[in-house]
Amino acid sequence: MKYTLRQLEVFLATAHHENLTRAADSLAMSQSAASSALRDLEGQFDVQLFDRVGKRLQLNELGRSIRPKAQALLEQANGLEAALAGHEEIGHLRVGATMSVGNYIAVGIMTRYMLEQPGARVELEVANTSTIVRKLANFELDLGMVEGENLHPDLKMLYWKEDELVVFCAPDHELAGKPWLHDEDLVQAEWIVREQGSGTRQNFEWALHGLLPQLNIKLELQHTEAIKRAVEAGLGVGCLSAITLGDAFRRGTLVPLPVPHRDFKRGLYFVRHRNKFISAGMRRWLELCQEEQPELGVMEYSLEG
Repeated sequence: MKYTLRQLEVFLATAHHENLTRAADSLAMSQSAASSALRDLEGQFDVQLFDRVGKRLQLNELGRSIRPKAQALLEQANGLEAALAGHEEIGHLRVGATMSVGNYIAVGIMTRYMLEQPGARVELEVANTSTIVRKLANFELDLGMVEGENLHPDLKMLYWKEDELVVFCAPDHELAGKPWLHDEDLVQAEWIVREQGSGTRQNFEWALHGLLPQLNIKLELQHTEAIKRAVEAGLGVGCLSAITLGDAFRRGTLVPLPVPHRDFKRGLYFVRHRNKFISAGMRRWLELCQEEQPELGVMEYSLEG
């Protein structure tokens, strides 16, 4: 074997930081040692893996093509080392979750994970779907929890469970008393919705296909709670995941608006890089997610009574 695992570590750290000094710091190496390791790796195969762009080192086409293989090989080597030592370490886990999942489900799962794994460390990043997908593709996250479809060829999706978007308003809104909404109501409403790039926005647009050019989008907000507050204040009608609205429906500060002729159902998914090694920590996280009880269906929060 012409390369070493240390050389692969330097290659991957440089690809991530796009800077050799920061790569060396992240590996607790001197810059000269990191530079030597990278130079030896390229020299052994007479190739160049990076292009210098100003002060940055950017992967070239060859570098991009071998990065997933190098990442997978290094993670498998770490897994083998743990197995030979007689245990599989459940340690640092980097999870990305969309707003709906991160704020209302993932924190509870993280709590269970850390309570049963003393010493484990979890980084939970809550962002929109496009950000989670980009970071997974760049190996900045181990696992993603998203809604909507993923179109990135390097990522693999695993179905988790069903979710549903719900149209809702304040209890004193003019639409609150209607048994169901027609397309004319949807077109005339003033909408407060998630921003472009979010899975919720994507699902909202799919559900209202054919009406999009006519919709009155009054506000686009990045945070679920901000949308709920704006709708409670009477600024318009919202559309969010059922899992984010249960408490507000129970309190009566928001009410659901049935739209039976439109399909607001969607799936929640786990996402990982196709070349990502599935560690013991990832497996346990997935098990805890599968044990998560389904949310109460939104239409069980009846408008009656």
